[in-house]
Amino acid sequence: MKTIITIQHTQSIHHTNGMVGSWTDWDLSELGIQQAKRIGEKLKVELADRELVMYSSDLKRAKQTAENVGEYLGISPVLRTELRERNLGRCCGKSVKWLRENLEKQERTIDDRLFSDAESRRDEWNRLKPFFEEVMGNEEENIIIVSHGDLLSVFNAMFLGLDVESLNQAEMFGLAGGVSFMFENNDGKRFIKKISDMSYIR
Repeated sequence: MKTIITIQHTQSIHHTNGMVGSWTDWDLSELGIQQAKRIGEKLKVELADRELVMYSSDLKRAKQTAENVGEYLGISPVLRTELRERNLGRCCGKSVKWLRENLEKQERTIDDRLFSDAESRRDEWNRLKPFFEEVMGNEEENIIIVSHGDLLSVFNAMFLGLDVESLNQAEMFGLAGGVSFMFENNDGKRFIKKISDMSYIR
């Protein structure tokens, strides 16, 4: 059986200052660091005696979440650019207010781009897919993935065997600090047992 635990990075500075996240490389806030440590403390109890591997986005807010969690689990994250948040192009480094006032195109389908140099949802899906197939096809049994809200919503759809067009109708978004538990049994059937559980940061 394969167990996958996803962690959406904890509170980042951009959650508090009105700025765009995306590929802007924000640090965690002091609260975010404490939240990550709480996740680590609780997972240490739940995952005792398991052999674990952790993958993380290389953006600071995810990397710092992974490092703080990993301290309690005795592991270091393997950084993967495929796990970065969706690239929103020219609004990176700008405020959310600027984004709204300068938006080039409303996002109505998975092929729309907010800005001409941004990723669409389909672009994001295609970036993630090789990594997803890698972790689902390897021999690792207990995998922790630390990433971002938009990216993990795509991961959730992939895990459930949905196609990219399904994101035009519905998707599962989590919250900062949310922890999800997913399983694939020996027959290849997949289960999501927890989705964006916020009790880990409290």
